[in-house]
Amino acid sequence: MKLRKYFRGSGRVLAFVFVASVVWLLFDMAALRLSISEVNTQLLKEVVVKERELAKMQATKALKVEDRDFKHPLQRVQPDLGEGKKSDGFEGKVVEVYRKPGKFSGEVKRGDAEKKKKDNATLTEVRGRGKGVHGNKEIKERKKLKKHISGKETTVRNPVAQQAKTGTVEKDQRMALSHTKAPPAVREEKRPKEVVEEKLLKLHSNETKDTKVVPAQDTKLKSVQVTKVQNINIPVDSGLLKKTNRTATQDAHPAADPNADRLIQRADNKKGILLINSENKHTKKNDSTQALKGDTHKSSLQPGAMDPVKLPAQEPVRLLNGSSAVRRSGGLHKVMALDVTHAPRNMHAIGQFGQAAVVPMDKQEESRRRWSEGYFNVFLSEQIPVDRAIPDTRPQACSENLVHDNLPTTSVIFCFVDEVWSTLLRSVHSVLNRSPPHLLKEILLVDDCSTKDYLKEKLEVYMSQFPKVRIIRLKERQGLIRARLAGAAEAKGDVLTFLDSHIECNVGWLEPLLERVYMDRKKVACPVIEVISDKDMSYVLVDNFQRGIFKWPLVFGWSTLTEDYIRKKQMKDSDPIRCPVMAGGLFSIDKKYFYELGAYDPGLDVWGGENMEISFKIWMCGGEIEIIPCSRVGHIFRGENPYKFPKDRQKTVERNLARVAEVWLDEYKEVFYGYGYLHLLNKNVIDVGNLTEQIQLREKLKCKSFKWYLENVYPELEAPVVKAEGLVFNKGTRKCLALNNGSLSFEICDLSQQSQHFSYSWVRTVRQNASCVSPYGTGMGVTMQPCDNAKSDLRWLHKTNKALPEHLIAEVSPKGVFQRVCLEGGPKADSVYLKSCDSSSPFQKWQFTHYYAQ
Repeated sequence: MKLRKYFRGSGRVLAFVFVASVVWLLFDMAALRLSISEVNTQLLKEVVVKERELAKMQATKALKVEDRDFKHPLQRVQPDLGEGKKSDGFEGKVVEVYRKPGKFSGEVKRGDAEKKKKDNATLTEVRGRGKGVHGNKEIKERKKLKKHISGKETTVRNPVAQQAKTGTVEKDQRMALSHTKAPPAVREEKRPKEVVEEKLLKLHSNETKDTKVVPAQDTKLKSVQVTKVQNINIPVDSGLLKKTNRTATQDAHPAADPNADRLIQRADNKKGILLINSENKHTKKNDSTQALKGDTHKSSLQPGAMDPVKLPAQEPVRLLNGSSAVRRSGGLHKVMALDVTHAPRNMHAIGQFGQAAVVPMDKQEESRRRWSEGYFNVFLSEQIPVDRAIPDTRPQACSENLVHDNLPTTSVIFCFVDEVWSTLLRSVHSVLNRSPPHLLKEILLVDDCSTKDYLKEKLEVYMSQFPKVRIIRLKERQGLIRARLAGAAEAKGDVLTFLDSHIECNVGWLEPLLERVYMDRKKVACPVIEVISDKDMSYVLVDNFQRGIFKWPLVFGWSTLTEDYIRKKQMKDSDPIRCPVMAGGLFSIDKKYFYELGAYDPGLDVWGGENMEISFKIWMCGGEIEIIPCSRVGHIFRGENPYKFPKDRQKTVERNLARVAEVWLDEYKEVFYGYGYLHLLNKNVIDVGNLTEQIQLREKLKCKSFKWYLENVYPELEAPVVKAEGLVFNKGTRKCLALNNGSLSFEICDLSQQSQHFSYSWVRTVRQNASCVSPYGTGMGVTMQPCDNAKSDLRWLHKTNKALPEHLIAEVSPKGVFQRVCLEGGPKADSVYLKSCDSSSPFQKWQFTHYYAQ
């Protein structure tokens, strides 16, 4: 009662306000607590994230190595692969990539230059990765190049000086232009100094547009060795080419300077020094010294200073041009990533380091006009140095790979017809500059009867600088295939290396190829073919794990290995890749093995299908084809051939492919013909030539079947022998077609009855064993005839006509006029005959048990 009176009137209101305030306060405190909790949680998350980022940065700091060799973007393209990983094709996405860890900064750190006064020729040195790639150590190169121009000394500065900040002191940041800054080689922590003295003759400038060819002068210039091949039918045998009109022997000139090969010294961590004099005699100071012989490259160079050249320890010092071989002790060594030039590179030259070049506005019309000379940007190609540097695109592990000391020698064979001057020279220079000279036996330039004047005397004079280069001239146009046979017949190396005449070999390209051949002479090694843009001449790398494949009808393409396959095989990006079909333009093969296989089929004309022929031959006759990721070669892919075919191009390629199919595809040749080449079965349309020798060769080599090839080499390819097979069911009669005593009838469907089994082939025949259903019977009836793929009157259309998808359609000409009729079953299931096609009639609708292709 006492409490109740306090809740009367205004007391009740006060009590309500008090309770509401307490409740509100409780809610406010709870909300505040939640807010503080969320803030603390967020702060804690931020702290954790920052700590993780800091730890990650500290953990990866050692791995971030600033690239001191290249400071420019590199394009990467993912080609259309057809299977496995998909991509957007060459016209799709192009992204900027960079091989080494860390983001491109656009600056290069340059070490202080050491002053060394040596009046020697300049030899380019390629600097390698070594342990610096992993961030453990970074070696500072210090060099200075002195060029003597008009009696004045000129210092050439860092090629990327333009990227340095304004006001940067450069007087102690000079470097030798002979350092390409491009392809990383094998970098060691400690490397001996090599002192190479040689005076060379200047024959041309370093850039194509300024190239000048000087006439030979008595002892100053060697005449290029030229072999002229008369009208011949190139055999598969290697010694039957007729050789005439040799202008000079290989050693027909004395040295340009008696002191040129005076002395080579090598200090190997104070273990010994090897001396080599002009008589090619050497003296061993101790057992750790390697024997060398001077092999000098007489390229374009004016006399100037040469700084000591550093090479990896325990690797032989080699110079270009000369026929002497390196004497090696047995064992292994790291791949030599050479890039040797005698004229310092102009680091600011157009297209240097594989960068994209741009046509000036006032030269656009000239560039377009000259496109047809090579079906790429000929104008830009002429502005780019013939020995430009390109980026080292090999996987990181490649520079650390070991190869044998006693690798076989190779003859590099270029076949060309009316090739553009600048690309031909760039191809040759890339081989000379980036190949170990003791492995490069020779370079053979096979001229397939070119018509351009600059490819005649001018080419001979230019190539006379290089004793290893020989020119073979064919008197009549033979085509790529027979031109290669001519080059192979002249080759003296242990291994034949075929290259196209519009390529650029990358550093370290040759030894990985020869290593695979050395390990197994039946292995055919192909480099990774990268892209030189036909539009801006930039060097574009492609994805790893690419291999050559084909789709029907024998169309070559590229495919990426699936992630499952890579994971299953535990493959690294530097591992060789089994390749079902080679591209055909670039590969190395043991010379003796090449001829054991019968070389190329000499019956193939000009170009086309030769890559298929030799690929099937290699795999089916006991060999293997591999793509070697540590060997990279850039290639200009042209949209059209700049040269003319002696005959129609399409007919030439079709004939070659038909020849390959007849010899190597066995029963699967019908699949080839079924993909649009049925007209080739008509001998009146095309003559594939005599196949007897090739068939006998296959029997002699005891080659496996094409079915074996599909099962063991290329199981991913869909290649059903027939398009459909099984029982042939008629929807109107509800019975199946049967063959009894040579005539067709209907029976109750029974899979166990072989008389009811038919197949629908790729050449459009309905057959049972060797008998085919023919639309040419008595009146409008049908009959059975022996199968003959060349007879078009045995062919039926099925599943190809959208209006009549289930019909069997034949073309007949009872009165000389072709008309289409359909196979129909009698209503009483007692006959089979032809009748005008009716899309609604169930008696004209047929169904096979199994369909493998449409």
